[in-house]
Amino acid sequence: MLFRSAYRRRLYNQQLTGADQNWNDLREWLGLTGDELSIRGEKSLKETTVYVCVKILSETLGKLPLKIYKSDENGQRKPVNHYLLFLMKVRPNPYMSAFTFWSCLETQRNLYGNTYAWMDINRKNGRIQGFYPLDSRRMQIYVDDVGLLSSEQSVWYVYTDNLGNQYKIDPDEILHFKGLTTNGLVGLSVIEQLKNTIENSNASAQFLNNSYKRGMSVSGVLQYVGDLDEEGRRKTREKFEHMATGLINANRIAVMPLGMQFQPLQLKMTDAQFLENTRFTVQQLTAAFGIKPHQVNDMTKSSYASVSESNREFYTDTIMAILTNYEQEITYKVFLPSEQQSDLYVKFNADVILRGDIEKRYAMYKDAVQNMLKTPNECRALEEDPPMDGGDILYGNAALAPATLLAEGIAFQKKGGEKNGN
Repeated sequence: MLFRSAYRRRLYNQQLTGADQNWNDLREWLGLTGDELSIRGEKSLKETTVYVCVKILSETLGKLPLKIYKSDENGQRKPVNHYLLFLMKVRPNPYMSAFTFWSCLETQRNLYGNTYAWMDINRKNGRIQGFYPLDSRRMQIYVDDVGLLSSEQSVWYVYTDNLGNQYKIDPDEILHFKGLTTNGLVGLSVIEQLKNTIENSNASAQFLNNSYKRGMSVSGVLQYVGDLDEEGRRKTREKFEHMATGLINANRIAVMPLGMQFQPLQLKMTDAQFLENTRFTVQQLTAAFGIKPHQVNDMTKSSYASVSESNREFYTDTIMAILTNYEQEITYKVFLPSEQQSDLYVKFNADVILRGDIEKRYAMYKDAVQNMLKTPNECRALEEDPPMDGGDILYGNAALAPATLLAEGIAFQKKGGEKNGN
């Protein structure tokens, strides 16, 4: 695979012809560069808004620890010390940390619509020895919906490595996380769906960059009294551009030779609504990725209250959907059928998002203890503090009374059964 050759014994001999190679051959024959034609995949990261959106989503997923739980007979979840916990939370493989692994997967999911992780399974005991991310661009999915090759597996994956070797992978040996999908098998790439929008934003950035390189000088028509051939026109234009354009010539006086006149063709950025178009493009891209405008430093019409509400919506609307996508796929693929029947499942700990805000954490603990939702020691465990004596019982507000007593018109009962009415 990407890091080791454990799968070479299962080489898939059929060679598949991809359209990308044909496109590259045509591009080279035309003498064009890839940057002039496409913003696919990693090339889209050159656009600032796309880079920031992908960075936020990948880092948010990477910083959340993945834990393994088991539901008891009362439906309460309890942490489980499973052998997969170290792989998922600390080191999925010898080459990368858990943060790098999950961030890499989420980056590819946003760029290509699909991301894959191969599970290195020990054939002797059936245990997973590691998780390895695969290049989404080199994966192809085949569907046998008529049972031509197998009556059991109707979907399988074919991966092509850097040397051109191909490997057939069963669905049970690979984690496949999808983006927005229309058929449930393959996800759609945000980059491909918003290609025109990204190209518009990239063109705006290049226009501004080129304007600065030219010293903010404008284009125009260079008039010359006389007749020039093609070579003479080229040399005259290059000589004038060398004299009047570029940062080194910004705000300097240009000397016009005898018989030459420059007539500018100026299009102001205000006339082209440059800022309005740029802001609208940013809003479209952030909305597609589920990112809030203030996260890309668009503070237009923003306040402290609106930013706080936007952060809450980001975690509940965007992040929770992504976490559910990962959790369901992992739970189904990594556990044995017997473990699934015993209600084992994985879950990202989204509570660590509040780890940097101690004021909100302590306010949450206070409300949980006073309303008898958690014991003091349960809150201390969330802070990784040792338990204290007397901290395993629920505490409540003495001013509160049970609803059953309130229905009888009794505020509370004294010891010994004596009732004190109001």
